[in-house]
Amino acid sequence: MTDATDAQLAAQYEAFPYPKRDPRDEAKRLIVGSPGHLLEIDHWVFGALRPVSKPLNALIAGGGTGDATLMLAQQMARDGRPGSVTWLDRSSASLKIAQARASVRKLTNIVWQQRSLLDLPGSGLGPFDYIDCCGVLHHLPDPAEGLRALVSVLAPGGGIGLMVYAPHGRTGVYMIQDALRLLAPADQMPAERLDVARRVMRHLPETAWLRMNNHVRDQSSGGDAGLYDLLLNPRDQAFTVPALNDLLASVGLRPACWVEPLRYDPAPLLPDPRLRERVASLEPVQRAALAESLAGNMSVHIVYCVRAEDRVTRADPFDAAAVPVLREVTGDALVNNIRPDGTLSVGIDGLQIPVAVPRLAAAILRQVDGRRSVGEIGSILAASGTNADAFGKAWRETYTALERVNRLLLAAPRGA
Repeated sequence: MTDATDAQLAAQYEAFPYPKRDPRDEAKRLIVGSPGHLLEIDHWVFGALRPVSKPLNALIAGGGTGDATLMLAQQMARDGRPGSVTWLDRSSASLKIAQARASVRKLTNIVWQQRSLLDLPGSGLGPFDYIDCCGVLHHLPDPAEGLRALVSVLAPGGGIGLMVYAPHGRTGVYMIQDALRLLAPADQMPAERLDVARRVMRHLPETAWLRMNNHVRDQSSGGDAGLYDLLLNPRDQAFTVPALNDLLASVGLRPACWVEPLRYDPAPLLPDPRLRERVASLEPVQRAALAESLAGNMSVHIVYCVRAEDRVTRADPFDAAAVPVLREVTGDALVNNIRPDGTLSVGIDGLQIPVAVPRLAAAILRQVDGRRSVGEIGSILAASGTNADAFGKAWRETYTALERVNRLLLAAPRGA
């Protein structure tokens, strides 16, 4: 389904490829995030049971200027993982930038498809073990149709990583969008509309909610493309937790993980025992919705989902053969942030939540390298005088606490 607004959207991404990226920066850094991080896919989608030797066929639906495509393709290449990553987007301007970035990295495991994700059914593409769709559904005329298109090419047992806008953390955005519809109507040229938006932002009153909102930054750090996408996008639909959950259910999907799980738990925000009793009586989606309403800082929702009838079998993190891995952090960095009271202060978009870890967590985390098994780490600590029962208890508490903040996951098995 397309409409006149969709045509305006297509023109926007030709004029202002998003996000703004310079291929020369690929020599300096790899942009990483969620969804689509290989460790997260292994853990949250496949339960750390899918062997690394099995080819991974991935689709980045709405690939834009290439962030998610390059991240996953580079991670697969570094890890020697077989398979390919298909970039799919209808913007020719974005395609040129993404391909230039991939060329700098000399990546050969990317397939390029310039087309709409709505064309996926009957396209002959796929099936895909993992599909990433970040920042796309909230711009579609019918988000459910877009999701159905993705599901049509999802392999049996596969999963989808989504990012959509959330309303509370975008407080102020829609007010300024309303203002700019009056000052910079959609029938004007993009460059003229952008000039108006810049002028409005220079003179934005101190009382404007957007000026007070630190949870959206594209107007200050995203360049012209970021400003245009944030304030001049012709279609921008935000989803609360219940609304997104209903959207998933409408196409036969269910959440496998809301990222990060702790973010969607209201209990740390409500230390009052009577309030926690009430929280305990809520259904999971209600609990997540409560956390969203209380925190107020969620500008997006990131969720890994699978078919509703699929049950993700997960590796046992307390089995001696399980291999823990840290996601984008070192054990030493975590240890250095453990406070004297035995808590880690985890920052979630400006909200600091203390996460309790056991006394042995420091010794355990220093041994987590993505290769050593739980049993091997236990043996190392045993050599220093830690008995098996003490290690087992400490490992359970450490893993449970840090998995909830998406820092400590399980690695995919290396065997066949």
